[in-house]
Amino acid sequence: MMGGPLGAILGASLGNYFDSGFQRVLSDSSMAPGATERVQSVFFTTTFSVMGYIAKADGRVSPSEIQLAESVMAQMNLNSVQREVARNLFNEGKSADFPFHDVIAQFRRECMRRQNLMQMFVEIVVATALADGSIASSEKQLLYVLSENLGFSRAEFESLLGRLGGQAGFQHPRDHVAKLKAAYKLLDITPSSSDQELKKAYRRQMNQHHPDKLVAKGLPEEMMEIANQKTQQIKEAYDLVRQERESG
Repeated sequence: MMGGPLGAILGASLGNYFDSGFQRVLSDSSMAPGATERVQSVFFTTTFSVMGYIAKADGRVSPSEIQLAESVMAQMNLNSVQREVARNLFNEGKSADFPFHDVIAQFRRECMRRQNLMQMFVEIVVATALADGSIASSEKQLLYVLSENLGFSRAEFESLLGRLGGQAGFQHPRDHVAKLKAAYKLLDITPSSSDQELKKAYRRQMNQHHPDKLVAKGLPEEMMEIANQKTQQIKEAYDLVRQERESG
């Protein structure tokens, strides 16, 4: 059994549904912490339940936060049963007695120091908080606690927050100037950074979000499309900055 708070949350969310993948993880006692399929179920369970918890942190769950959760499910191409489980997990996270600290502690243990995987989790959860346009102070405080409990420093979290803000601006820019500014933020560099620093930042970001590497570390295969979209945006941001520099 997966055990711990995550096992209880997933069990409650499954209800009468027992997808073969989940059933195998829950019943196979030989699937020890760190096993890829087990980590995939842990990632799925933690992601959707914590999304619900963070969405409720400011006192209400906004339509845009619900829409984001649904868009993640759509990107994952979940079947009807998996979507129902994901929605149940989201609702479990909204409950008053959700064991947030215990869930994060178990998630970290199960991930076995897979730093890039934990970063992807934090990025998805932060996107939930950003869904309605800004992060409430209550949400930001929880995100600080979450990132610190996963081993990220305050500086690393602020850097990640800046990149995600850049990603949002890059997807929906007001104009070319705004898009270029967002591209720099997405790549976590400044206009004064050298071409060598630009290339280094691009390679680092691509390595951190490489879909195949993340799946090998335990990212659910259904979430590969999310990683693919991130790497595509990183490449587009890099190409935009490079072309701007060449033409300038």
